[in-house]
Amino acid sequence: MGSCIICGTSTEGHICDIHEEDAVFEFEGTRAGQLPPGRFYRGSVDGFADFGVFVDIGDSVTGLLHRSELDRRLESLDWESGDTVYVQVTGVHDNGNVDLAWSIRQAGEEFRGQLVDNPDGDRVAENDEGETGVVREDEAGNGRRAAEDRTESIGAGSGTETGTGIADPGNADSDGTSAATANTTATDEPLTNTSDDTAATTESSTSSDADREADTGTSGTTTTTETSATTISREAGSEPARERAAIERLDERVGDAVRVEGEVVDLYQTGGPTIFEIGDETGTVECAAFEEAGVRAYPSVEIGNVVGLDGTVEQRNGDLQVETEALAVLDESEREAVEGRLDDALDARAEVGEVPPLIEGAGLEDHEAEIGAVATAIRRAVFDARPVILKHSASAEGYAAGAAIERALLPLVRAEHGESDAVYHYLDRRPLAEEYDMNEATGDVTRMLTNRERHGEKLPLLVFADTGGTRASRDGFDLLSIYDVSTAVIDSGADPEVEDSVDALLGARSDAESGGEETPTSGTLAAAVALAVNPEIEGDLGHIPAVSYRRSNSDGVSEAYAERASAAGYDERAVREIHEALALLAYYQSYEDKRELVSDLLFDRAELAEPIAERYREELSTELDTAAANVERRSIGGIELTILDTAAFTHGYDFPPVGVLLDELHRRGVADGSEGAEREAEGPTVTVGLGEDELRYRSSEPVDDRAVAAAAREEVPEAGLSARGGADSRFEFLLGEREAVAEALYEELASELNE
Repeated sequence: MGSCIICGTSTEGHICDIHEEDAVFEFEGTRAGQLPPGRFYRGSVDGFADFGVFVDIGDSVTGLLHRSELDRRLESLDWESGDTVYVQVTGVHDNGNVDLAWSIRQAGEEFRGQLVDNPDGDRVAENDEGETGVVREDEAGNGRRAAEDRTESIGAGSGTETGTGIADPGNADSDGTSAATANTTATDEPLTNTSDDTAATTESSTSSDADREADTGTSGTTTTTETSATTISREAGSEPARERAAIERLDERVGDAVRVEGEVVDLYQTGGPTIFEIGDETGTVECAAFEEAGVRAYPSVEIGNVVGLDGTVEQRNGDLQVETEALAVLDESEREAVEGRLDDALDARAEVGEVPPLIEGAGLEDHEAEIGAVATAIRRAVFDARPVILKHSASAEGYAAGAAIERALLPLVRAEHGESDAVYHYLDRRPLAEEYDMNEATGDVTRMLTNRERHGEKLPLLVFADTGGTRASRDGFDLLSIYDVSTAVIDSGADPEVEDSVDALLGARSDAESGGEETPTSGTLAAAVALAVNPEIEGDLGHIPAVSYRRSNSDGVSEAYAERASAAGYDERAVREIHEALALLAYYQSYEDKRELVSDLLFDRAELAEPIAERYREELSTELDTAAANVERRSIGGIELTILDTAAFTHGYDFPPVGVLLDELHRRGVADGSEGAEREAEGPTVTVGLGEDELRYRSSEPVDDRAVAAAAREEVPEAGLSARGGADSRFEFLLGEREAVAEALYEELASELNE
């Protein structure tokens, strides 16, 4: 039987159970199984990985300090291989793997005892002078470890700007008193704590702002306050309330006692302290709160709470950190003031202002307000730590549109969120093979609610590009709105009435009879939004309008688009090959974003386009041969229709999809079973793909498909006929009325174009 080197009580060995975590050990064993979990050890950095740091414990055992156990981001560590660190062994696996946790004490003298862990028995460590490494407190309490000294209160009554205080929510030492209560300030004024459900009697200085300015020594009145949050008690006329500090200026306040007010944007538990990341209108800072090793401090405080925090600004390995003395969720009036500051600052930071010009002569000038609104919403989501989900059609135009916005967001997300995987956590791109409907919306809501529940993730902003513009999407948007999920739609063929179901709509079409000019393509609108979001990527966007341009028109890419692409270094052939390659890649694995592959093709490795485009032309040519032999040509009222029964004469599950095939048929003017030259018809022309229960079309002139559907329904009222709208214009109907609906639609399409 021996005595504890710290408290002197009788115990087996050199340390009692109560103080084992107050001692640090040197390990002299040879295998992981000899490590007792729970002890703290001195180790050395062995290497780094994306998921954490490898630390050598002694000469023969290496453990993993996972990134989630660190008190700061992995990227902010300034450790080098061989550096001494202090860690806690939290687990030893049968396969020899060792789990480690971070120690808030990162120097030997900060521990109260230093021992050697040897398989033959522990012994007291000795320094170079032969003295033991034991640090013991005398009767006066001298010799407290540095970790305790750092958390000692240096300003007992940290109040708000109006004099209202906050308090330690009951981080208790083993004797039942809080660490903050156990310490005293320079004026020996104690922190008084109450539990969340106990009324607290507090003494507070009550005076107006004017009174305090006139006479800071005025006596106050003693009041009894019932509160649901812990408070700091301060006698009347004592030290004035601690001044709120802007986070961006904390580098000027190292060593000072400050008050920080803001939102908890992140928190995680290490093997030592609990880390709260607090954000105000100027920035974010990590705040370390310690109750005991590995125990969650302030368990009632969660991500999203608006809090006041009193602490001392310190510098840890080159990064600022606030050592927390007291923290509490603010009451309603204080919370509203902080939230107002946060919202105002966020709005100002996200505001786009003047929309930079992407391309002249493409009609973008008429949409500057909408472009700015969508870009501002996207920037605000990034700065508000909300994920941005990009949804786009699984087509060449959709991929070009989504990738353009993604290109703008990636550097913003990296700059705003330091985690190495932030670009996958805060930004996701999800192609859609069909329009956005209740099925897709249900999946999105399920996923986002799960992420909020399991990971504390904020609800995202959903941005739709070249999709989501049809009335069929309104039910899905209405489901999202129930959960206050923000939505923005960028769709050149959008129905105007969708505007009531989304937060921002860009690209709503003009009715054909109004004579309005054609809306720029979805890809062009998306590229304009991308430029407004991040003007620094302007050099990457010049060819996007031309690449995204649909190939259904005989005159090819518009002159304005071609000139902009040429100025960016992409000639007509390069633009065509990128479009064709993107169309092929969009078809395969259409539900995958293919982020890196699409980025290479569009922005970084244009030489990839040629071999992929060659494959595109080979597969399209084969399908065109079949189509050319089976098209039907009609002339109705002077309108030329080229009709292909796609249900009978296309391979439904092979490339090209019907939309790509119709684009090429319409451009080439295939008729009478042969591939002819591009059309030179004097009047409007229409190419039709008739499926089992849908009819897709391409027209050389604008068509009001809702008017066409309404007129055709009078002929076949029980066919369930509807116009789906969107860029890939189509009608849907019941299979049993297929022939009757087709004939009615042919007649009404011709009639519409003749008006």
